[in-house]
Amino acid sequence: MATRRIVEIGDEKLRKHAKTVEKFDWRLKMLLNDMADTMYKANGVGLAAPQVGILRRAVVVDVGDGLFKLVNPTIVRSEGEQCGPEGCLSVPGRSGMVSRPNLVVVHAQNEEGKEIEITGEEFFARALCHELDHLDGVLYVDKMEREIFDDDEEKGDEE
Repeated sequence: MATRRIVEIGDEKLRKHAKTVEKFDWRLKMLLNDMADTMYKANGVGLAAPQVGILRRAVVVDVGDGLFKLVNPTIVRSEGEQCGPEGCLSVPGRSGMVSRPNLVVVHAQNEEGKEIEITGEEFFARALCHELDHLDGVLYVDKMEREIFDDDEEKGDEE
């Protein structure tokens, strides 16, 4: 596979709504594989298609329990609340404290177009919410309660 250039804050593509994926073909599979390669190379735990300049509703997430490729994902249920540190591959060198649900259920399609549903808790829920926000042009900096600086103890992983 290949890696792609990660779009950074300031690029208008990060602020647009991604379009629904309608074609489940080799191009989509290649995009998802390239996104995974890009995420791993950048030491991230998630990446959304708009972050590589493609305005389609597709994300990849791997918080250490294996790779999830989600197409046209939507959160259908959320519970609880957690507040923790977030970073973003599209916002390099920064992080902030963000409140998210502690549990989310996501309905999506896999790369073949088959309907799937996954449940994420704690950090996995945070990563899912973070990546799905990208599909609607929302960045964590829009939701953060405060910025975290290098000398803060709460600095976390990049998503």
